[in-house]
Amino acid sequence: MTDALTFENLGVAYRVKGRSQQVLYGIDLQIARGEAYGLVGESGCGKSTAAFAAVRYLPRNGLVTNGRILIDGQDIHQLAAPDLRKLRQYSVSMVYQDPGRSLNPSLPVGRQVSEVFELAGVPRAEWPTRVAEILAKVQISDPALVMQRYPHQLSGGMQQRVAIAMAVASNPTLLVLDEPTTGLDATVEAEVLDLIQHLRRELSTAILFISHNLAVIARMCDRVGVLYAGRLVEEARTDEIFRTPRHPYTAGLLNCLPQAGRSKDKALLATIPGFLPGPGAQITGCVFAPRCALADCLCQTRDPAFVRAGDRATKCHYPERVADMNRAVAAPVLVAAGQGSRRILQISDLAKSFGNGLQRQRVLRDVGFDLRAGETLGLVGESGSGKTTLARCILGLLQPDPGSRIQFDDQPLAGTTAARSRDQVKSIQIVFQNPDSALNRAHSVHRMLSRTIGLLIGLRGAAREARIRALIRAVRLTDRHLTALPRQLSGGLKQRVAIARAFASDPQILICDEPTSALDVSVQAAILNLLAELQATKQVSYILISHDLGVVRYLSDRIAVMYLGQVLEIGPAEAVFSGPHHPYTAALLSSVPSIDGGNNDRVRLTGALPSTANLPNGCVFHTRCPRMMPGLCDQTAPPQITLHADHVLACHLPPDQLSTTARQPLPDGTGPNLADSPVYG
Repeated sequence: MTDALTFENLGVAYRVKGRSQQVLYGIDLQIARGEAYGLVGESGCGKSTAAFAAVRYLPRNGLVTNGRILIDGQDIHQLAAPDLRKLRQYSVSMVYQDPGRSLNPSLPVGRQVSEVFELAGVPRAEWPTRVAEILAKVQISDPALVMQRYPHQLSGGMQQRVAIAMAVASNPTLLVLDEPTTGLDATVEAEVLDLIQHLRRELSTAILFISHNLAVIARMCDRVGVLYAGRLVEEARTDEIFRTPRHPYTAGLLNCLPQAGRSKDKALLATIPGFLPGPGAQITGCVFAPRCALADCLCQTRDPAFVRAGDRATKCHYPERVADMNRAVAAPVLVAAGQGSRRILQISDLAKSFGNGLQRQRVLRDVGFDLRAGETLGLVGESGSGKTTLARCILGLLQPDPGSRIQFDDQPLAGTTAARSRDQVKSIQIVFQNPDSALNRAHSVHRMLSRTIGLLIGLRGAAREARIRALIRAVRLTDRHLTALPRQLSGGLKQRVAIARAFASDPQILICDEPTSALDVSVQAAILNLLAELQATKQVSYILISHDLGVVRYLSDRIAVMYLGQVLEIGPAEAVFSGPHHPYTAALLSSVPSIDGGNNDRVRLTGALPSTANLPNGCVFHTRCPRMMPGLCDQTAPPQITLHADHVLACHLPPDQLSTTARQPLPDGTGPNLADSPVYG
């Protein structure tokens, strides 16, 4: 049978300023019908270029320099324009990372999806029925209502479902997924992955899955290819490549992952030293040699062959040594300064509403917690739970409702930055998720740091220059980076600049809003280590907002679980992860994919997050809780349960009936239990 996708010795280059820069070198891979193939590697290694080449979507300055791309046995570069359109119409589809950008904001969802059927020649009278059917297939519960809405009226997870519906409406032979779950919370990510698996089985669609989330790849893919600097350096079945990597780069990526039981106060994360070579760089010997712990003279002078042996292929002179290197890896222990007993931030009865009357949205309700000096508090919960709104209230970007109380260093904190003193403003800073949006594209690194120091600290002349150089050294940048503009820096370097700017005012509290979600695992490890080291030396307190529970577990001392604007559980990080947990916490934890590919105990929540304009009575979680007790949970607000010191949750279940694993029935058999919850994957 013909493979769905074949790369034969594929080379791709970009024309930049009159010069050709090679970005893919002799890639050979095949994806069979119905197979899922994962492509992993650091940012800049060529993953997205391979995806765009596969569907002939390269930009105008991109060209295939050698080799062939076959879809269903057809060389796509030999197809005339009408045949290429037909191929894209019926045989291949692509789902992008950001569904908000791939959907037309000016058209209702129903009209956009109907375009797929219009192009396929389906009679106009059948469009509404066909659109409703395909939206139902991607598990949208009320297709008729969603068809009338515009993309901005849908959640991120719902937008991604619509994008997937459009991609699979033509029953394609090949589906290309480019980071389809980046930015989604754990439960929505799990639902989207379940959906992709279900559609793959139903339609026998081949999948090229690109992601920097190795656990997602482990769960979704049959085989994995590892790209480095445009070269395929390892390929194997998923379980083999993650259990016994044969290339030093693959082992390095796996070692970068936060592991259960390893936190910031025990050891730093392992990282891959150095940087990727630039596009078109002339390399002598193995391309990974400058960053490889195994490299010797042979590696420096001779490029290894890509050798296949059975189901495995490796581009390394010493694949048999990788296991020893993997066992020898040991990250240095971080000597933390320790948490102080002083409460730097105290929040009580915090509420925030938007609108009036029937349109009033109660986004935060009765939120209260303390933050100690030198402590990291992780905030977790689904999108729409109020995490970012809470952060903006603390920063003073949003004014809380009357009656809310925020104290900073035992002094009342005004609701807006305009009403706060300069010392209070500079003491609470933020690192945003996307440094591209947070950094001024027209300013150099030096200009951005100089401006921040001048405005908030008031330093001038030599004192300011000394402060700038101390900052860049603290975030592991060099003097040559000072003259660079943001567009000249990689994603990891830009995030380091954002962190340096946040630390320019010597803050006592730093809010980190998804600081590593868009970064690959090696850069993520370096940024997490940097944050841990800066906290240990400067005793700054962090509020960490993240959908990545592995990151939260590594960096946090305590964790607060938010749902519909309320804190349902708060406690020490390990206690929250090990349990007993609130049923909502159990659902979040069970949704996280693991590197071993196992996820059969996932608790699948029913329904969507309720509207903040019409909050449920009783426990706010009862409408989706698999352990809801009718007559109690839906009528009475739950009491606060103190499990032990600092570990508190709000639930009607007695402590001895709270689950310590994802699946545990009620001992007395009352009510539905987690084991009966639908499970997929």
